[in-house]
Amino acid sequence: MEETNLIFGMRAVIEALNAGKDIEKIILQKGLSNELYNQLRQALKGQTIPIQIVPPEKLKRVTDSLTGPGSKNHQGVVAYLTEITYYSAEELLTKVFEKGRIPLVLIVDRVTDVRNFGAIARSAECAGVDFIIIPSRGAAQINGDAIKTSAGALHRIKVCREENLKSVIDYLKESGLQIIACHEKTETLIYHVDLKKPTAVIMGSEENGISGEYLKRSHHQVKIPMPGTIASLNVSVATGIVLFEAVRQRSS
Repeated sequence: MEETNLIFGMRAVIEALNAGKDIEKIILQKGLSNELYNQLRQALKGQTIPIQIVPPEKLKRVTDSLTGPGSKNHQGVVAYLTEITYYSAEELLTKVFEKGRIPLVLIVDRVTDVRNFGAIARSAECAGVDFIIIPSRGAAQINGDAIKTSAGALHRIKVCREENLKSVIDYLKESGLQIIACHEKTETLIYHVDLKKPTAVIMGSEENGISGEYLKRSHHQVKIPMPGTIASLNVSVATGIVLFEAVRQRSS
């Protein structure tokens, strides 16, 4: 990662937070308990920034690998600046309705591979998705690799990083969107659901699928028919198939 995308030191990170800088994640040394650390905790209140707490030796390995041995005094904290701006799902959905559009929203649950996520964002932008929603924890870091794989789509499509996906899904439902969960353990094919309605599509990780809490909140659970012998698709490929079925239906 470029050194310009990193912030080292307690005071520097506090100042970045207070200035409203978009931060992708923070690595924090375990066992900190000084006054600056208390100020950092105050600055983090209400934020949805993922925080990884690690032992001192791991933080040293991280900083040495990024900038060379002993080149930075990290004071127990390193922050990664985001390469995009994050938005609020509620604000974006309001704007979609104000424009008279039929919403098409993508929720990406726990996809951690940056290249997969970049490919998903590329398909979403090409399909005219209004915005993507990701969880604040357990999601791929949106870094240079993700942006490169997205062919620049991540600079065009808006992304929302939300602390509580359950409440966001409930909000989407209350706003009139149908929730479509795509996974293989169902009998309903994607082609048998009306995607011309206001829709939010949930795609899950290849390892863990979609969280059970989100499946419970969905109106429809659908799958892509696969007559071949391999039982699953790469999540970015599956996302493209589902989104362009929505495009097909809305274009007909």
